[in-house]
Amino acid sequence: MRLYLIQLSVFFVSTLACWAQTPQRIISLVPSLTQNLYYLQAQDQLVGCTSYCTAAKSDNKTIVSSAIKMSLEKVASLKPDLVLATGLTPQKDISTLRKLGIRVEILAAPKSFIEVCSQFQTFGELVGKGAEAKQIITQITHKVDSIKQHANRLTQKPKILIQVGANPIYAATPNTYMDDFISYAGGINPMADLTNSIVGRELVIARNPDYIFITTMGTMGEEEKTIYERFPQLAATKKKQIFTLDAEVACLPTPIDFLRTLEILTQHIH
Repeated sequence: MRLYLIQLSVFFVSTLACWAQTPQRIISLVPSLTQNLYYLQAQDQLVGCTSYCTAAKSDNKTIVSSAIKMSLEKVASLKPDLVLATGLTPQKDISTLRKLGIRVEILAAPKSFIEVCSQFQTFGELVGKGAEAKQIITQITHKVDSIKQHANRLTQKPKILIQVGANPIYAATPNTYMDDFISYAGGINPMADLTNSIVGRELVIARNPDYIFITTMGTMGEEEKTIYERFPQLAATKKKQIFTLDAEVACLPTPIDFLRTLEILTQHIH
């Protein structure tokens, strides 16, 4: 019994020591975290990703998961020392990986720009790039603050709708980082009273936004824009203020992509 306890203690100590080391073989099941690895110049540590991780796919990283289904066999074969996941990753898959002795870190989706930066810093420290993450955050925050100061000079605050997808339509609502796009750009969110982000087109028309930014993949954004242009009474249509956003930028909660999207919004608005 004593020998068993000694062996068990040695196992846990060695495991903790391994986890304390900077991971060298990372699998990311989260496109934004995959992108963060590239922003931190840590892509050499990445060995596997999802089919939605654009930069990693171009870099010929092994695809181990689609948007909803992960191949446990592929993950195990790559012998990762860290797997990055979200709350959307099936719990049974996470449990299986942990039973195999694979470290799994679950990072929650950030709900604000502040949380985006905080997670980026935590992530940087996790992969041994804490100093680099801090420098990027300092630069991005300075630029975001400058945009906010300029936007605060607006005498009238326009109503800005940020739409994600088309069927169904999702609108940026409070307690999301996309809501920060609107307030930081000096606007008002016409959906600020909603708790459910799924909205109907009738509600969009009724709330009559001055600007509509449509975030979709492929040609669907232009199709949505054409639909709104059929409503001449809509303020955004009258003023020709309906624009599309690249989902691979606007929908990635990273400090760099947040700034890029905010700059696009303010260029159109100001």
